[in-house]
Parts: sequence; structure tokens; C-alpha cells
Amino acid sequence: MSTCRLCGSASLAGVVDLGATPPCELFLTAEQLDLPEVTYPLRLRVCTSCWLAQLPPLITPEETFTEYAYFSSYSTSWVEHARRFVAGAGLRPDSFVVEVASNDGYLLRHVVERGVRCLGIEPSENVGRAAAEKGVPTLTAFLSPEVGARVRAEHGPADLVVANNVYAHVPDVVGFTQGLRALVADDGRVSVEVQHLLALIEGNQYDTIYHEHFQYYTVASARRALESGGLHLVDVEPLPTHGGSIRLWATPREAPVSRRVDDVLALEKAAGLHELSGYRDFAARVAKVRRDLLRFLVDAADAGRTVVGYGAPGKGNTLLNHCGVRPDLLAYTVDRNPYKHGRFTPGSRIPILPPERIAEDRPDYVLVLPWNLRDELVEQLSYVRGWGGRLVFPVPRLEVVA
Repeated sequence: MSTCRLCGSASLAGVVDLGATPPCELFLTAEQLDLPEVTYPLRLRVCTSCWLAQLPPLITPEETFTEYAYFSSYSTSWVEHARRFVAGAGLRPDSFVVEVASNDGYLLRHVVERGVRCLGIEPSENVGRAAAEKGVPTLTAFLSPEVGARVRAEHGPADLVVANNVYAHVPDVVGFTQGLRALVADDGRVSVEVQHLLALIEGNQYDTIYHEHFQYYTVASARRALESGGLHLVDVEPLPTHGGSIRLWATPREAPVSRRVDDVLALEKAAGLHELSGYRDFAARVAKVRRDLLRFLVDAADAGRTVVGYGAPGKGNTLLNHCGVRPDLLAYTVDRNPYKHGRFTPGSRIPILPPERIAEDRPDYVLVLPWNLRDELVEQLSYVRGWGGRLVFPVPRLEVVA
């Protein structure tokens, strides 16, 4: 990658190099274990002109999202987050809501329950079918300016367009943003939720760097990205989701800007994220996470302790591959999503089993890979304490808890 995908600058500085890994959601079947896996470099850079942190577009969205392994509804806390958003969105009976990357209908099902007209635009055929089965109208497509214009022509302009955890997944930032603008009414609103680069850097959240994330946003770079497609940032809400996210509110017309925008910009500037100083020690802190986790796993194996995983998220596959963890150190992991059962994690090739297996085997330690759901999972896994088992959180620093 020689130029920034947002502003075209050739001034890109390295942030961290995580080696080479396969795409994080390409879980393997047993038949695929004897076949080669393609890996791609995983190197994060930042543009010193617009401060968009980015990966080279080495894979296409079509390779990842046509058949997708992630179903949002398996996270109880995420469904509740979506319910609260819909409840506070100020929808009217005659409103029209469009969600881009609507997944399995985790959010729009709450809109349907209110009797409000809506449409999901979801590129993954398998999760889109799951949404349709729940009564959520769903179009299978990748958003583009053309798709946005077609939806507007067929269904009318949207009063609210929602784009949760998709703005990082699109290599054509400008075209995608133009698609959002095509969908929304001239007096409508666009809500974009995306992980905050400030939280990623300060919290050592390097495992959220993977190939299906093409970029990582500060409010400064997100504002420029929205403007590239004809949208104006008017407000920002810091969120605890995914280890620290931001909800960006934008409109087609210029409007008064909330003071919160300036407040978050000031936090980013104080952290050095509008210059290179804020990125310089990140790679060293990432290396320490790797060393600490490997030391723990090797010591546990030498002591005859059993360690299994909980969850098979994309972030977990970045962590496992970067650390070189294999089944000799992590016997298996479990996941609530039946789609993943009987499959193996990409690269590390760790078996994925149903969650009930933990209670059957009573391991000494459970390594929690979706650490961002800590509160939810500490409650779900409270039964592990019954046999003296302990939970292990690898990020932002290694922590073993009872």
C-alpha cells in the first residue's frame, strides 16, 4: 500500500507488524486441515496527513462476507445494546429505517417489533437468511452509491440509516459513505458505530487488528471520511462496546455541532493521535502482551494444568496466530454459535466445541478470547469457580481472576 485510501497521501508510517495470518473468519472444516492456508501480512500503518490508520486491501469484502461466521445475536449484551439504541432513536410510526450490514437482524428486529418500516442491507447470504427468518426484510448486497440509489428509488429515503461495526470493513471508504448519503433523506440522520482508535491504542487492543478491518478511526479521521461522501459530523457518543467505540451522528446538511465532538478531539490530541508520538510505543506494548500470554500458557502446560478457550471471535484468531498458540497450549475453545462447532480456528487450528464441554472437562483455566464482553462472560462462566477453575483475560494485560 503506497497511498492513503482516504486522502491519497503517500506519507504512511508503520504502527505495528503482526506477521502474516489467514483471514480471521475463515474457520476450517476437518477436511480442510490437510490443505494449505493462504496467509497475508498484517501490518498497520497510519497516514500522517489525515491520520487514518489502515491495512492494505489484501483481501476483498466478497472473500470474507459472502458466507460469514459471525452472528450478532449470540451476544446477549450486544442485542441489549441494540434494543436500547432503537428505544432512544426517536422513531415515529411513519419512520423508515435502513441498517447497513444488518447481520442476523439483531437490531432491526427491535424496529420490527415497534411496527416501524425497515430494511436491512446485508452482504452475507447465510446471516441475511437468518434475519429474514426473524421477519426482518433484508436485501443481500454490498452497499455502494448505486445500491444506495436503488434502495432509495424503491423504498424512499430513510429517516435513519444505521451502520454499526461496518465502517472499518470497507476498503472503498468514499464510495461506501456516498452510499450512506444516497440512502438517507435530506433531513435524515446517519448513525455510525465503530471502534475508537484511541481505545485500541491505549488499551493494547491489537487483537482487533485483522484483515477484514481495513481502517481504524479517530474522530478526526472519521469526520474527514464522512465529509468525503457528503455527510457532516454533528455529534459523537463514546461507547463501552468492543473495548471502546464511538457512535458518530451525521447529517446531509450542515447543522450545529455538539461540544462532545471537540471534547473527544481534544482527548485524541492529548494522546498524541494527531501526530506520530501517540503511536511510537504501541508495538513494544503489543510484544509484552504476547510474551506474557505465552509465558502463562507454557508454565501451565509444564505444571500439568489444563487450559481451554472461551469464544472463537475474529480478534481471538489474531491473538492466537500472533502468539503462536497451538493445541498443545490451548486444547480447544468453545463458542455459542453452532456454525463454528466441529470447525477449527484459522492458522492455529484449535478445535471449536459447544460451550457445554467446559463443564464436562472442568479445566483449570479458561482463556477468554472475546475479552470485550468481560462483564457478560464473567457471569456466564461463574460456574467455573465451582471446581476451582479460573478465568484468564489476555488484553489489555494478562489477568487471572477467580
